[in-house]
Amino acid sequence: MPRYFAYGSNMLHDQIGARCPSQKFICVAELPGYRLAFTRYSPKRQCGVADIVPAPGESVWGALFEMSMAETKRAEIPNFTGGEAAAITKQGNPYIFRTSFTQDTAMPKVARYIANTLNAKTLALIYVNNDFGKGGREALMKALEPLGVKVVADISTDQNQLDFSAPVLKAKQSNADVVFVYSNEEESARALRELRKQGVAKPIVGETVLTSQKVIELAGDAANGAVAHVGLTTDAPIPAVRAFRERFEREYKFIPDHNGVKGYTSVFILKAAAEKAGKVDPKAIAQALHGLSIKAAQNPGVLMDVSFDANGDLDRESFMTEVRNGKQEVKEILPALGAK
Repeated sequence: MPRYFAYGSNMLHDQIGARCPSQKFICVAELPGYRLAFTRYSPKRQCGVADIVPAPGESVWGALFEMSMAETKRAEIPNFTGGEAAAITKQGNPYIFRTSFTQDTAMPKVARYIANTLNAKTLALIYVNNDFGKGGREALMKALEPLGVKVVADISTDQNQLDFSAPVLKAKQSNADVVFVYSNEEESARALRELRKQGVAKPIVGETVLTSQKVIELAGDAANGAVAHVGLTTDAPIPAVRAFRERFEREYKFIPDHNGVKGYTSVFILKAAAEKAGKVDPKAIAQALHGLSIKAAQNPGVLMDVSFDANGDLDRESFMTEVRNGKQEVKEILPALGAK
């Protein structure tokens, strides 16, 4: 994920260029007179801290790195995260903003697909036992209950788990109508390979990670047939997204996944918020982001219309995808929850 995320936000001429084999640019986010600077990564701190400072030049070269929520809250600096755990934006931090859906937004969409499109009545859930997995489990359970879908196998797995034979066997023995896999990239790929190995023929569904480019690469043919709701995909039939993917592939010689889009669009969301605030001040930018709606027609770098609520959660169109012949394909475009 870090490679996709960092390359997607590769806008800083000097510092990012020094970390890549050569300096390459997909596009540039500009704010006259300012640059985005950051401290170097520290293995001890496990984070970087960013700030926006005046510069004598005429352009901004934006970069995005992983930051600590507590650290940036203390520094009163906007923090963009690609994390989907529901708890992230429930802590009252006014400086945290998502580049992807919260689980509370995404799970109702995939739950409706399971109940209404697959006509499933029972489900086996394989999830990773960390904050991400537990948050997704809770959101999925909550979304499935009013739809009449019963979870008949609730299977916890460890982060970095290598052997999925036992969890898959439990899911298989439950005879559920659908198997739902919710884990990190490497673990999701291992689960898919084991599901195919044990001959599980039921639909395999997930959310975002399951049909990501990284999982497809790791799982190989075992990924074919997997279905997932995704908030972002470079396979989206949207001209701006396709153009981004083409530029990215041309420069880096590999296909970006949703993490690359997150990194790329974050810089332009920051730019739009600074313009809305009328000044390049971190506190003012954070205030401007709350309740902000950004139209791609006026801000092409965001790729798709996007809006933020008072918690820093975002809303926009999303997609149901399926892996076919080793490629993620969009089955359906789902409207933003707030669309009228």
